[in-house]
Amino acid sequence: MLRAILWDNDGVLVDTEQLFYEANRELFQPLGLELSAQHFFDWYLADNCGAWHLLEPRLSEAQAEELRSVRNRRYAARLASEHIPAIDGVTETLAALSPRVRMGVVTSSNADHFEIIHHRLDLLPHFEFVLTHESYTHSKPSPEPYLLGLQRMGVGADEALVIEDSPRGLQAATAAGIRCIVLRNALTRHYDFPGAWRVVDTMAQVQAEVEALL
Repeated sequence: MLRAILWDNDGVLVDTEQLFYEANRELFQPLGLELSAQHFFDWYLADNCGAWHLLEPRLSEAQAEELRSVRNRRYAARLASEHIPAIDGVTETLAALSPRVRMGVVTSSNADHFEIIHHRLDLLPHFEFVLTHESYTHSKPSPEPYLLGLQRMGVGADEALVIEDSPRGLQAATAAGIRCIVLRNALTRHYDFPGAWRVVDTMAQVQAEVEALL
């Protein structure tokens, strides 16, 4: 029986993956590194290493940390200044599902970025809680974020469902023992997502799969 849904944020609730890719690409360009969409997929969406490993011989850890801070500030500024749309159909899907199943958000997003994104949206009333990057020690693809989500809900892995958009998110859900629906987007359309419970391309399809479980 399905009792709880744990939702990722970026690329699932809100259309921010392209913007985050651009923020990273702009950071690395002056350093002589051209971050392609495939690089972003491999190093950010499939893994969690970023592109920092290419600069390690040239940068100290302190310098790399400063660059991350610069990236985060620039990204926050863009989030605050640009229109951040909800994923097409997600408002209607959340409204349809929230009276029938408990829901929470489990994201790798920083708390300040998350707050900027959702300040102008009205999605959060549908959720019992939000776990951001600061809520746990090990980020996705570690299962820790989703295990913490299960703990917060007080449900077993077999009673839950994860909605994700990235390979590392799928890996985190699978490692936590939770079935996972993957919602593909422009950056992940080429990937088959082996091991996913379902792979879909629209929020209407996500809703249909959840409705079948309910």
